[in-house]
Amino acid sequence: MRNRAIEGALRLFDLSCLAAAMPLAYLLRSRIAGISHGEMYPLSFYAKALPLAVLLWVAASWVFRVYETFRTQGVAAELSRIFRAMAAIMLAAAAAVFFVKGQHDFSRLFLGLFFAISFLFIAANRLALRYVARELRRRGHNTRIFAVVGSGDLARDVVETIADHPEWGLQLAGHILEDDAVRDVPRKLVLGRLSQLGQILDDNVIDEVVFAVPRERLNEIESAFYLCEEQGVSSRVCLDLFAEGRSRISLGEMEGLPMLSFTRAPTDEVALAAKRAFDLFSSALALLAFSPVLVTVAAAIKIESRGPVFFRQRRVGLNGRPFTMLKFRSMHIDAEARLESLRALNEASGPVFKMRNDPRITRVGRFIRKTSLDELPQFFNVLVGEMSIVGPRPPIPAEVRQYKRWQRRRLSVKPGITCTWQVSGRSNIDFDQWMELDLEYIDHWSLWRDIQICFKTIPAVLSSRGAH
Repeated sequence: MRNRAIEGALRLFDLSCLAAAMPLAYLLRSRIAGISHGEMYPLSFYAKALPLAVLLWVAASWVFRVYETFRTQGVAAELSRIFRAMAAIMLAAAAAVFFVKGQHDFSRLFLGLFFAISFLFIAANRLALRYVARELRRRGHNTRIFAVVGSGDLARDVVETIADHPEWGLQLAGHILEDDAVRDVPRKLVLGRLSQLGQILDDNVIDEVVFAVPRERLNEIESAFYLCEEQGVSSRVCLDLFAEGRSRISLGEMEGLPMLSFTRAPTDEVALAAKRAFDLFSSALALLAFSPVLVTVAAAIKIESRGPVFFRQRRVGLNGRPFTMLKFRSMHIDAEARLESLRALNEASGPVFKMRNDPRITRVGRFIRKTSLDELPQFFNVLVGEMSIVGPRPPIPAEVRQYKRWQRRRLSVKPGITCTWQVSGRSNIDFDQWMELDLEYIDHWSLWRDIQICFKTIPAVLSSRGAH
């Protein structure tokens, strides 16, 4: 009941934050734009959009689980959920403004300010509430009492982790041992055996039961789990299904069937959608800006040597999907046929072929390789969704067949035009280091990191560092 009351209060406060943000955004917009109120639509015009913003917030807060209880998660996780919800409704509102632009000159600056202020108000409220709640819990208020089923290493890890975070407000009632387990915790901390769970719940105040038993004994706790459910006591199961794995775990369902998902690839749908939007915008802008260069390079290739302007090569993309990658042709047309005769002169480690003075490269080809102009047609691959602006470089199928098992994980994201390898020395880095850089990029991916790599690519290309 208390949680529902807090949730209801939070919802009302958040809606009041949206309402309060509107006049403040209106005032700031006039100050920033340097215009008087007489030259703007009145505030009442923008206030008509407030019900839509409220409806969008209600929907987005449900999708991104803004109001669910996350007592044991950090502030970053909570603010991230709020930010993603706010970003989603801002995109929806921006789309709506785009479609009504011909009818009303709805200020995009006002829209941005409104959502930015709303986010700041709501985030400040959460930080203040979190501070007050944690201080109360440290003093013994608003606590939840839990019991741990098990006494092994996993159970001890649960107890120690909770003990290290008094701000969570969780207090240990004691351990409930498996019926055949040897007691290896102090007797005063033992509440009884698992077969006595019903009596233990009757005799003790317990808000939550944490099952921390080895995975091979999960079938033994089924009846105990249902007993907790029957008596209205919350329960959790501590998972050590694959203790050595480093995948992120998420809980979902498939037509009512509960599913645990394990992945090490990025899964944030909002961030990935933003990445795709960034790819579309950047690739379209690049093709437009470099169109004179594209035409010039194409003409130079055609004048110097016979053959097509573009080199089309089969590459391996996301999770092994084959696609045709475009590059400006930098070699003579018989380059593939001559590769085997040059294999002994390979200067690169691993399955890739690199040769500093490759005789198959034309004069124009040497220039466009050194300046990375040969890569420009790949923006077409980005437009159609086969590649991304930033991501591991796409390998050829023959290279993939020689990958070690751990190296195949670099295929778990879309390949890119530029990447960490591209800005870290390119051909001066050996193959294993290259693979490790790609995996490190996947493990720590963010849109902001993509933007940083794009900025680092510019001096790397201008200096021709590691290109040959």
